Amino acid sequence: MSEEPDDHVLLAAHVAGDPTAFGTLFTRHRDRLWAVALRTTGDPEEAADALQDAMVSAFRRAESFRGEAAVTTWLHRIVVNACLDRLRRRQVRSAAALPEDVEVHTRTDPTAPGAAAPEDPAEAAVRTDRGRRIMAALAQLPVDQRAALVLVDMEGYSVEEAAAVLEVAPGTVKSRCSRGRARLVPLLAGLRETERNRGPEGRVSATDGGEQR
Repeated sequence: MSEEPDDHVLLAAHVAGDPTAFGTLFTRHRDRLWAVALRTTGDPEEAADALQDAMVSAFRRAESFRGEAAVTTWLHRIVVNACLDRLRRRQVRSAAALPEDVEVHTRTDPTAPGAAAPEDPAEAAVRTDRGRRIMAALAQLPVDQRAALVLVDMEGYSVEEAAAVLEVAPGTVKSRCSRGRARLVPLLAGLRETERNRGPEGRVSATDGGEQR
């Protein structure tokens, strides 16, 4: 069985006129790209639009890729920039990341035209009371801090990798993450206190004013 072509080969094939190469490249990375878009915008519709804008841009600008970074870094940079452009342009009060103790899921196929996609756990979480409270807190972060936290804390990028995506110095990423985390502590304090007062299976304990069972 032959090995699949790597990202650089696929992108070069696309530039050379291969009609399927870019689709293969996108399919390979779409889940993570979608997760970044969703967590950066905090809104499924905005995320889908930003991801579509980014992929159209990447499709058209593929010739500009010079190979200084990994193809995935290049793709993530375009997606993050598309998200930030939308947030700044429309002044969307939204959020992206989730705290470390929340399980994160990614959408299976965010761009399949006309497809009836299954319920996205990440989108469903936004509609829960806990998710709404988290989103409300994170919405108060400046978008630059939010983007840094998405990449480093949620996507697992190193500071250096995030710096390459955001096109800033590593020290800037560290500073944005530090300030963002500091802002989140008081905003999420009430939520964590409520959860500490809950017993097994989400039952409210006596300390929360509820009746224990």
